Amino acid sequence: MDKHLLEQIEECRKELIALSDNNKLTSKIVVETSKKLDDLLNEYQSIDPKE
Repeated sequence: MDKHLLEQIEECRKELIALSDNNKLTSKIVVETSKKLDDLLNEYQSIDPKE
């Protein structure tokens, strides 16, 4: 398991929560951060657990 990737996911998740508390959910920064989190989660999901 890639611990660095998990740390990135957690950090991005916290950032998204903080941003969404202070910005509209449709604001550019919230949408961009959400897309970043989506990309990280997709990368995590694509990891082969057998490796």
